[in-house]
Amino acid sequence: MIYEIKLANFYSIKDEITLDLRAANIQTKQAKDLSENIFQNGKTDLLKTIAIYGANASGKSNLVKAIRFCISMVINSHNHNEDVIFNFVPHKFEGYENKPSSFFIRFIHNTIEYEYSFELTRNEILKESLYYYPKGRITKVFERDEKGGKTKKEKYTFGNQITRPFDVAESTSIKTLFISRASQMDREIGKTVFNFLNENFILGILAPIDLRIEYYFNNYKKELLTALQIADSDISELTIRKEKVPVTRIGVKSDDNKNIQSIQSHSIEDKIFITSHHRKNPNINFDFFVEESDGTRRLFLFLLTIIDVIQKGKTIIIDEIENSFHPSIVEFIIKLFNTSKSAQLIYTTHNTNLLDLKKMRKDQIYFCNKKDDASSELYSLYDFKDFRETMDVENAYLQGRFGAIPIIDDSKSKIRRLIDEQ
Repeated sequence: MIYEIKLANFYSIKDEITLDLRAANIQTKQAKDLSENIFQNGKTDLLKTIAIYGANASGKSNLVKAIRFCISMVINSHNHNEDVIFNFVPHKFEGYENKPSSFFIRFIHNTIEYEYSFELTRNEILKESLYYYPKGRITKVFERDEKGGKTKKEKYTFGNQITRPFDVAESTSIKTLFISRASQMDREIGKTVFNFLNENFILGILAPIDLRIEYYFNNYKKELLTALQIADSDISELTIRKEKVPVTRIGVKSDDNKNIQSIQSHSIEDKIFITSHHRKNPNINFDFFVEESDGTRRLFLFLLTIIDVIQKGKTIIIDEIENSFHPSIVEFIIKLFNTSKSAQLIYTTHNTNLLDLKKMRKDQIYFCNKKDDASSELYSLYDFKDFRETMDVENAYLQGRFGAIPIIDDSKSKIRRLIDEQ
């Protein structure tokens, strides 16, 4: 379960922003009527869903991209070579391209709270730390500062949770996160953090080529078919099989004289095939990934992913949740999370039909706004203390009450000038 995430200096994000999944202390009747939108972990109330609104190019997708990059760094950095350039871009104005970027996440796993953070440039890790609360009191696991000296003992300090920590540190380069290396080297607390972020923070829906589809399908077929029927799909049955198929890949290579030559590689790989059947005539087979609509295929993959997230109390982040979906389908998906026990959904959207304080608490609604200096800021509807719950939040948003909307000059004269220039 995620408590909060902080980011600074990624893409359009310049100064630190905070996405807080801890529920605010709202005592109004309307908020109490939405008690199923939160769940309790110890003494802390957590939100099950968070919506992020904003104009195109406001930074919503950059926020999602930054979070995905940071989690992927934990999962993959132990594989980095010395010449790797990290796959993100810092803010490009006001000299921020030369400043470090930072990530912080607070989460709870097996009743214990953890605080993990790192700081980096595109070329190297600068700082990293992990604290946790095993008995309700903050305890340092390790701190790392690459500018702290020349030796590993000058750069690292440790608590007593990791066995032979300097063995891990000696194997950790400036391209690698210590927590990734600690997990790889079978250190328990390193594996705990790594496994939580790898297995419990889902960064998007399954892809059609993902072989995990077979596992999820075999475990959740009944729930999947029920969900598809609730979503007004006329699919009555699905069958799945995995086959080995020949795959040809085309690439290029160059010789010492820089002559480009096309090359082919051949292999045998596993591929998932799904057959669908419809209520109209259950005896007719459809090749699911070829003959079903884009919306149906996306809904299948989406539902298969989130059923696992909901069943296991994971967290998932989705950019543009309404992509290919009718607003009613989106509302159904959000209801699934708000009815769950402890699953969490973070999503960006332009669907203003969801801006209804009879369905969402004020602290579940975030806005991403592009400031005059071209940087993105993030804030919650809860920050607007003068906005009462009896007001129409959708209308107020569309009128610009909270910012985070495009300013469009579509006067007839401007449109006429555009057309006449053709």
